[in-house]
Amino acid sequence: MTGILERPLRSVILAAADSPKIQRFVRKYGMQLGARRFVAGESVDDFLAVAREVNGRGFAVACGILGEAVRSRKEATDASGQYCALLQRFAAERIDANVAFKLTHVGLDIDPQLAFENAARIAQTAQATGNSMRLDMERSRYVDATLDIYRRLRQGFRCVGFVLQSYLYRSADDLRDVLELSPNVRLVKGAYLEPPSVAFAQKGQVDDNYRRLLEMALTADGYTAIATHDPKLIAYAREVAVQNHLPLRGRYEFQMLYGINEALGRSLVALGYRVRLAVPYGNYWFPYLMRRLAERPANLAFFLKGALSKR
Repeated sequence: MTGILERPLRSVILAAADSPKIQRFVRKYGMQLGARRFVAGESVDDFLAVAREVNGRGFAVACGILGEAVRSRKEATDASGQYCALLQRFAAERIDANVAFKLTHVGLDIDPQLAFENAARIAQTAQATGNSMRLDMERSRYVDATLDIYRRLRQGFRCVGFVLQSYLYRSADDLRDVLELSPNVRLVKGAYLEPPSVAFAQKGQVDDNYRRLLEMALTADGYTAIATHDPKLIAYAREVAVQNHLPLRGRYEFQMLYGINEALGRSLVALGYRVRLAVPYGNYWFPYLMRRLAERPANLAFFLKGALSKR
């Protein structure tokens, strides 16, 4: 029954996100109503304070500046500059964090070459500071361009990673095609609504494909970021790692979203695993919040509870 209800509920929430009235209300009151559970804040200082606190609890951090689909070359260049500045601050302040960003945030919709150049600038800074960076995956129409830029970057930088979404039919083939590069890949289920022509519709199918991708990645050379809050998938990943005699650290890590089931993350840290929390910040937090609410009814319930308690 959950699988039957899940997609309509996601559709309703994501459709509501396009309502100007809802956007105005959530942008005005969202942080005080509970959005700060999922977002560090709007400024870099907000983020750095949270990153230090998260590090203090044993977690690494993946920083994302909330923004996508910029419309000018200046916006794209400015965004890449912000990521470079973050990497430099991480090194200077010894913060255990890397960066992850959407290529549309650094110019992909404007010019793929511009996006490549901006991403290369970030990769150069990551390499110079002994860190890493990751290309986030967006809607299915961006997969080819994202993988093309990843391959181009990988020719010059080993510090570059990318993301694959298990709800897309094509992801197993995409992973197989890059295994020769010993890739750094983050596996996620996927947070966008996609048509049945390109994506699995049922949760069980998405989970099965996640297991398939997980086994492919962990049994090949490279580094795997296992991004899920699903205890069953985490248990499966641990089992595959044990069967293949992988150490607790060095070949893979677990990743989770800031503010969601951190108790599970803490239990993995206690067992000796490396766990990284994705901690976003920025003014463009509304779409991110809507996707988090659409993914799990429990997130929506938390947000609505906060909203009602403030009335």
